[in-house]
Amino acid sequence: MACRISELVVDCHDPERLAAFWSEVLGFEVIERKDGWVEIGPPGTGFGGLQPTLIFEPVPEPKRDKLRLHIDVNPTDRDQEAELERLLKLGAVPADVGQTGEEDWHVLADPEGNEFCLLRRRL
Repeated sequence: MACRISELVVDCHDPERLAAFWSEVLGFEVIERKDGWVEIGPPGTGFGGLQPTLIFEPVPEPKRDKLRLHIDVNPTDRDQEAELERLLKLGAVPADVGQTGEEDWHVLADPEGNEFCLLRRRL
């Protein structure tokens, strides 16, 4: 028997703000709030579904360097440029992690500076 990823935990300063941002990006909803953290997941499914949930947990330390693990997202109902415009309006900002400019993805950062990539293909 193998394991599967059931949830990803993101350390942050403002769990509510990041939960709201990522809920908009992914079309997720808040599943639970407890002891300062916020968990979001797919509507009507919650924890235990096919997609992992995200937990935003408050920590006092600031983010210092490029993340060793990041999230890749794919547009599902529009092209990459339209999705890039939507993500920027939600509060994402372009991030430089050493790209050459030849990539077919965009590197962005969420409102707390956590890097993620917007890929080209639509799922």
